[in-house]
Amino acid sequence: MTFEIVFVLVAAFGAGFVDAMAGGGGLIQLPALFAAFPQAPHTTLLGTGKLAGLAGTTSAIFRFIRHVRLDWSLVLSAAAGAFLAALVGAWIATRFSPAQFRALVPLLLSFVLLYTLLHRDLGREHRPRRHGRRGRLLAAASAGLIGLYDGFFGPGTGSFLVFLFVRVFGLYFLHASASAKVVNAAANVAAILLFGLTGELYWLLGLAMAASNVAGAQCGSHLAIRGGSALVRKVFLGVVGALITKTAWDAARLYL
Repeated sequence: MTFEIVFVLVAAFGAGFVDAMAGGGGLIQLPALFAAFPQAPHTTLLGTGKLAGLAGTTSAIFRFIRHVRLDWSLVLSAAAGAFLAALVGAWIATRFSPAQFRALVPLLLSFVLLYTLLHRDLGREHRPRRHGRRGRLLAAASAGLIGLYDGFFGPGTGSFLVFLFVRVFGLYFLHASASAKVVNAAANVAAILLFGLTGELYWLLGLAMAASNVAGAQCGSHLAIRGGSALVRKVFLGVVGALITKTAWDAARLYL
C-alpha cells in the first residue's frame, strides 16, 4: 500500500469523525485528495471524495435517528432542494474550476462564526419554528443554495447546513447536526451521479475511503450523542474556525 493511499485513508477517518459531529469533513478529506493526486482532474477528486463522504454521512444518519427525533417533512424538503441544486452545482464544476470562488468561502464562514459567538444561546434550546408549507419551501430554497455550492465545491457544507437549521428553524445543535446529515447525503448522491456519468471516479479508492469514513463517522456520532448539544456547539465553533483559516490560506495562495 502506497503512502498516498494510507494518507487519504487516514484523512477519510478524520473527516468522517469531524463531519458526523459538526460538519466540515471536507476540510480534511478534499485537501488530502488534492495533495495526494495533484495531476488528477478536479472533478474526479471531487466525486471520489463525495463517494467516501456519502458512506460516512449515511452511517451517521442511522446512528442519529435512533436517538434524535427529526422533523422529516422539513428535512426531506431541504434534502430535495439540495439534491436538485447539487446536480446543477456538479455540472458547473465540470465546466469551471472552483478556484475563482474560494475567496468567498472564508468570508461566509466568518459570518457564521461571528454570529454564533455573539448569540451565546443560539442552538442551546430546542424551539422548532417555521412549520407548514412555508417552512418546507424555505427549507428547500435555502438548502438548495447550499446544495449548489456543495455540488460545485463542498468544504464547509455541513457547517452551513448546521447553522441553517439552528438559526432559521430553531433546532438545537444536536438536532441540527442530525438533520444536516440527511441533507448533505442527498447533495452527495446528486454530485456522485453527475460526476460518475460525466467523468471517471476512482471507485476502488473511493470505496476504501468510504470504509474509513464510516469508521470515523460512527465514532464521531457516538461522541456527539453522548456529549449532547453543548459538545456539538463547541466542536462546531472549532471546525468553523479551522475552516476559515484553511480556506483563507487557500484563497490567499491564488494571489501570492
